[in-house]
This record gives sequence, C-alpha cells and structure tokens, in this order.
Amino acid sequence: MKNKKVLIFLITYKAKTRVVKAFNGIPFKKLKKYVVDVLISDDASNDKTVDYIKGIRGKNVIKKFNKINLGYGGNIKKCLKYSLNNDYDYAIMLHGDAQYHPRYIPSMLKKIQSNPKIKAVTGSRMKNKKDALKGRMPIYKFIGNILLTKITNILLRSNFSDCHTGYWLYSTNTLKKININDMTNSLNFDQQMRFKFIKKKLLISEIPIKTIYAGEKSSVHLLYAIKYFLKLLYFYLFQRY
Repeated sequence: MKNKKVLIFLITYKAKTRVVKAFNGIPFKKLKKYVVDVLISDDASNDKTVDYIKGIRGKNVIKKFNKINLGYGGNIKKCLKYSLNNDYDYAIMLHGDAQYHPRYIPSMLKKIQSNPKIKAVTGSRMKNKKDALKGRMPIYKFIGNILLTKITNILLRSNFSDCHTGYWLYSTNTLKKININDMTNSLNFDQQMRFKFIKKKLLISEIPIKTIYAGEKSSVHLLYAIKYFLKLLYFYLFQRY
C-alpha cells in the first residue's frame, strides 16, 4: 500500500518572521508514514516576508511568489489547484502568521482517516472557549465568532463550534466535486467552502485547537467581512430553497 501524499500549504501575506515560525512548527517526525511536501505561497508581500521565505530550506519545500495580489481566497485556490494537479491525497492549510499551530496536523490526518465519511477536518478554537480567550483572541472576534456561528448553525441546521476557522484539511478527491474556480477570492473563502460542503452533504469534522494571537491586525475591515459573510449565507439559503 502506497504512503498517502500530503501537501501542507502555507499562505502568506506580510507575515515576516512568523512564516519561519509556522514552518519550523511542522512535526515532520510524526508524519514519517506520509509523503509530505510543503508549499509556501506568498501573495505579493511588499515587505521582508519574501526574504524570510527564501531562507527556508528543505528538499520537500516548494515556493511560489504571486506577482500580483490574488486575495486570501485567490491564494488558497492556487494552492488547492496545485494539490489537485499533483495528485496529493490530502491538502492542509496553514497561515503564515503562525496563528494555527502545525502540531495538530497528525491529529487532523488521523481524524479524516478514522472515518471514510469525513471529507474535511477543521481546527476549532471554540470547542473550549476559555482556551480562545487564554490565547488572546480579541474580545470582538470572540463574541463575533459565537454569534455568527450560532446564526450559521440555526439556518443551516448544522452543529459546528467554530464556523470561522482558517485551519482546514481537505480530501483532494472531495475537492474534485467542487468548482473552485467560481469561489470568492476574498476573506470569506473558508465560509463559502463550508457552505458548499453542507450543500453537497459532505461531512466536515472538527478537532479542538488552542488559539494563538500575537496582536496582529486583519487587513480586511471586520464589518466588511461580516457583511460579506451574511451575503454569502443569504445566497446559499436562496439557492437551497
């Protein structure tokens, strides 16, 4: 039986030294039974992030530098297409700002392989809400996450604890059933992907993770992100009913 191929992709934008921290946290020793590659995809950062990425070494490291800014969702789509074109079994997304610790990757892989019905695994910061606050999640994000997750669960008849996580593991065979090209390039890519999974009745499982915040600020205004999320939710419900 062939070892499963895993693509860990780090999306970066003005991450600076944090991208090195994120890469160094990948537990390669615990992933020996897999064929693992790491794709670092920078979205046209205009600071020293590119220099730090160039300093990362490894025979299993692939580096891509976008000439123009594709947006959060656009950068993810580029990485997912790479995983599909190169026949990986799983694609795992990390953020270059090191907000999601790579130590959970083995647990996510174990989870998706434990049940053939599971098609994606997400890292939930809200399984234990006290951990989110201990990890210095800003209070406005903490409250916003709870409210928007509750709205989503009510309207979509789901039971997620964190509908706004950016920590995903995908089965690439499942991604073939989804038209990635028509998806948003914005910050709400993950939410749109969740809606697509629900619509197609594809099971998403969650594992608890600890939150890591280092005082970074989002480049997208919070109110805009909420407005766009609610718009996505409206169109999903419109299509469904």
